[in-house]
Amino acid sequence: MEQTSEFDCKEITSIKDAPQKHHIELLHYRQKSNWDCGVSCVLMVLPNKHRQHLTKNLSKICRSEGFNKSTWTIDLCYLLKKYEVQHVFYTVTIGVHEGYRANSFYHQILTKDENRVKVKFRDASKNKIPVRKASISILHIIEQLLNGPIIILTNARLLYCDICKSNKISNELRKCLPWPTTYQGHYIVLCGYDIERQRVFYRNPSFGDRKYASNEEAQREVLKKGGFCRCMCHVGVHFGRSA
Repeated sequence: MEQTSEFDCKEITSIKDAPQKHHIELLHYRQKSNWDCGVSCVLMVLPNKHRQHLTKNLSKICRSEGFNKSTWTIDLCYLLKKYEVQHVFYTVTIGVHEGYRANSFYHQILTKDENRVKVKFRDASKNKIPVRKASISILHIIEQLLNGPIIILTNARLLYCDICKSNKISNELRKCLPWPTTYQGHYIVLCGYDIERQRVFYRNPSFGDRKYASNEEAQREVLKKGGFCRCMCHVGVHFGRSA
């Protein structure tokens, strides 16, 4: 299943080797419904010509791609491939994680989505979609951001902004409660970092045109709980047809 990336990536062995700051300018797109955060993230990383085409033909394309209003990260990869955007998909599970069956967030959609998702994973290699089974570290995120934006699946209940403190009160309260945090999948686009301030910047399609920031402590906490990096799609800095 694993393939070599179609584009050259900068590699670092330590955070000290990376530039202290890095920002990627993206044209923001706000999601229109409760299901289209992933597609909205794809729209943020597309070149303008393709962005306009997808926006104009969104419903038709979502149906023709087979996911309609229920998107998994592998669906987003096929959508990126459709528009000739080079990318690499990192995931902790190839296919559908068996643990999802007990998760109320996934329970209702697994029945109708499981076969499609498994087929797309199976056919990813012949469609030249690079899929890598791997857990993601903060160092890896910084390394990949040097090469392009990252579409990432998060747990919305653990996500907050260190600048505007959005959702922070809820997160602080959860630390005092004895029961586990429930999972609510949500896609965002990572678009930069600041090592000195220990922040990773992201765009959230749920809100308006601005950058949000997550501090290092929060990043490590959600990484530990599996809420920040279930799936990560690194988008290359070059656009065009893959070889």
